[in-house]
Amino acid sequence: MTALVFLIVYAGILIFLVGCIRRVLQYSRTPLHLRWELYPVSHEAPERVRHGGSYFEESEWWKKERRPNLAGELRFMIPEMLLLKGLWEFNRKLWYRSFPFHLGLYLLFGAAVLCGLGTILSGFVFGHPLLVVARCFAWGGLVLTTLGGAALFWRRLTDPELRNYTNLGDLVNVGAFALACALVILGSVVGDMVPLGAFARALLTFGFSIQLPAMVSAGLVLGSVIVAYIPYTHMAHFVAKYFTYHEVRWDDTPNNAKIAAKVAEYLTYRPTWLAPHIGADGLKTWADVVTTNPAVAPEVRK
Repeated sequence: MTALVFLIVYAGILIFLVGCIRRVLQYSRTPLHLRWELYPVSHEAPERVRHGGSYFEESEWWKKERRPNLAGELRFMIPEMLLLKGLWEFNRKLWYRSFPFHLGLYLLFGAAVLCGLGTILSGFVFGHPLLVVARCFAWGGLVLTTLGGAALFWRRLTDPELRNYTNLGDLVNVGAFALACALVILGSVVGDMVPLGAFARALLTFGFSIQLPAMVSAGLVLGSVIVAYIPYTHMAHFVAKYFTYHEVRWDDTPNNAKIAAKVAEYLTYRPTWLAPHIGADGLKTWADVVTTNPAVAPEVRK
């Protein structure tokens, strides 16, 4: 039984990694995005960020070398990724449910990394402390993911404002995480669960001989399935976020021959949008669409 559980865990991790790589390639190969060009851009110099300026302020800026400010990007992105800063500012009620869920997932990821390091370095003096910290992370992550996932699941079911934006997939995404973690918690408390270090060692060394409580096995299987499934759903926003910020929100690269060539190619595409005001019937190119006034009747345009 343990061998089957471990094989599902291995498969879930592998499918997750393949899905993440697929998403990165998919986003990196998309056409040029419509740039927001909203200032200040976080990778500008600090003195320009303070007043919302940009390198375009400088005379003959096109002749000068650009030096993006990586520290400025990190100051913005780390609070957004780890603390959900934007959600805190604009939707506080949802933050109280979403932040514990995301923090729980971060702690579980951290626990997995620390478990691996602690197991590999078990012969050194700091191997055991790593496993102790990993155990704290694991329990905190399990509890927070369960509570946060259950709270998000309930809000999706009961909040009228979210009803139009909720489908079965949304409920499965958060509900399955909460249920998987709850099963692992219950199985660890009421069952004869092996120590975390022994479990990590068995997982890393294909130690199929250890015995796991039935509920822990069920939680691991469900968790592995949902982890494998996530990169193929809209919850892959953890990958999309990089491209959203760097290719849309912060892209201030000046126009050049490479960009002009791409735009010229895109104008030859024949869109098939359903919106009637676009008039994209699959026959007209984008160049035809953008040079046509949709407010003028077709017979008048002739």
